[in-house]
Amino acid sequence: MAKYLLRLYDDRLGAKKTPDQSYSAQNRVLYVSDGMATVKNKSTTAATLSRNSAWYNANETSVSAGADGAHILRYELVQDTTSDSDNLISGDGVSSTLLYQAEVDLVPGDDYLIRCDRVDIPPSGIAYTHTHQGPGIRCLLKGGFLVETQGHKTYIDAGEAWFEAGPDPVLAYAPADRSGNFSRVMILPRELLGKSSISYVNAEDATKPKLQRYTIFIDEFITI
Repeated sequence: MAKYLLRLYDDRLGAKKTPDQSYSAQNRVLYVSDGMATVKNKSTTAATLSRNSAWYNANETSVSAGADGAHILRYELVQDTTSDSDNLISGDGVSSTLLYQAEVDLVPGDDYLIRCDRVDIPPSGIAYTHTHQGPGIRCLLKGGFLVETQGHKTYIDAGEAWFEAGPDPVLAYAPADRSGNFSRVMILPRELLGKSSISYVNAEDATKPKLQRYTIFIDEFITI
């Protein structure tokens, strides 16, 4: 096993702005939280991403915003020798912030699945105590959320990020007056392609009605 870092950057581009730097070659998911962005690299043609859409690529990538700008949540899997400021972007009308990073133990040379999805939980909706088969970073897009794990309860506000290691049991729920809507990127075993990664700790919870809704944008095989 070796330590890698899963990172989440908050990139904001003004109307029709382009950063001075390209994104370096990394396993990367771009999720457009708002606005529109055009991305391109040496191996593919350009792609235009609208609000609530995502794109994966591991090559050097350039990005530019549409007429209304772009708010991009950029998830990257990097080796732990990389400085947290190495992949910040800048430029006229461009800002970049590291929202969260977490160490993850992975096996070099092994194959994994990188998944980007969105979870929408209505007011008072509950994600019953559960685990996942891999680590991941989440970012709350709007609403509110409460996460209980390892004896700690954390309230999440819109725009904030958190990490779940995978095997640690988690109970999460939206408050009574607001929904909880978040984007998520996880590193999973390849055999979960197109399948749920969740397991419920209590057998009786598995058969209870589930109010949360999942939208998978990216399920891509990666080798590290």
